[in-house]
Amino acid sequence: MTTLSHEELLRYSRHLTLPDVGLEGQSKLRDARVLLVGAGGLGSPAALYLAAAGVGTLGLVDFDLVDLSNLQRQILHGTSGIGSAKTESARARLRDINPHVQLATFAERLTSANALTILRDFDIVVDGSDNFPTRYLVNDACVLLGKPDVYGSVFRFDGQVSVFYAKQGPCYRCLYAEPPPPDLVPSCAEGGVLGVLPGIIGSLQALEAIKLILGFGEPLIGRLLLFDGRRMQFRELALEKDPECPVCGIHPTVTSLIDYETFCGEVGRGTGDGVEISAQELQRERGSKPDLVLLDVREPREAQIARIEGARLIPLRELPRRLAELPGHAEIVTHCHHGQRSLQAREILKGAGFANVRSLAGGIDAWSREVDAEVPRY
Repeated sequence: MTTLSHEELLRYSRHLTLPDVGLEGQSKLRDARVLLVGAGGLGSPAALYLAAAGVGTLGLVDFDLVDLSNLQRQILHGTSGIGSAKTESARARLRDINPHVQLATFAERLTSANALTILRDFDIVVDGSDNFPTRYLVNDACVLLGKPDVYGSVFRFDGQVSVFYAKQGPCYRCLYAEPPPPDLVPSCAEGGVLGVLPGIIGSLQALEAIKLILGFGEPLIGRLLLFDGRRMQFRELALEKDPECPVCGIHPTVTSLIDYETFCGEVGRGTGDGVEISAQELQRERGSKPDLVLLDVREPREAQIARIEGARLIPLRELPRRLAELPGHAEIVTHCHHGQRSLQAREILKGAGFANVRSLAGGIDAWSREVDAEVPRY
């Protein structure tokens, strides 16, 4: 006998007629507990479809606020939610989608200190994070707790999906043993992302979570699905478990959560260490140092959107062959959108012998927020 109400029977009627779901499967969905790490681009479609499907308990971890720039892709949120916590915006939307779903929200950053406590009470983790420290943290916590990690990532027009489940296959570290060098891979803010792309990848993550709950089909365990949005093409790579993996291998060396910011080389640089300069400090120095060179290393299409008056534009990709355009003994401050590419430019210039080079912390976005609001944000 089912304990689904008449309203639930009607709500889930299209599931109930599926041979792989039915009453038993819908009850499994109702009893399942799924945690979404991130209520952004990937977490939005995943949360919406998991709630609509009738997953009984959804957890959401996100410490951020809804920003206007989110709305091009983060469909869990709307204009009325700008400035509010993403967890609260998500709660209101998901309650409207399905009032039968229990919501557990964590308006905090996922860290080594709280990850095991938060993840422990859930059956499946859907990783919608957008940075390497969190991806390694989620992976390691899932391995230590014996839980599947439904992974997804997006960049520009491309996406990836897999299920990392150390009990049955490889984990994230088996695929990416070491994180890429800091600042090598641009963030979505720096590199951009087509708004519909997270909807495709996040929906696939929701599908994988549902397959794991119901136990049908072939989950993406041991497989990495690659999506090329420009060609509308899917490819698949077979993944193998690494016996030498430091977290899920035969002789693991990572038996507790570590400092993932340090592991990924993303420990914050201070603006007083000669590497970076704040927007307000740059404003003061430009007033007292007329020969200071402000070097914009963004793309021309970005400079058409917004620019700092007096900045010299040399895109990062062109910088190595255009070094002669810069005065050899000048004091230089590089800048980009949010600060990643300008740090790379600084390394190029230092390597070429330019002695006095700093990067604008936070890029032109920080300049707009802290110095000149007339410069458009994007």
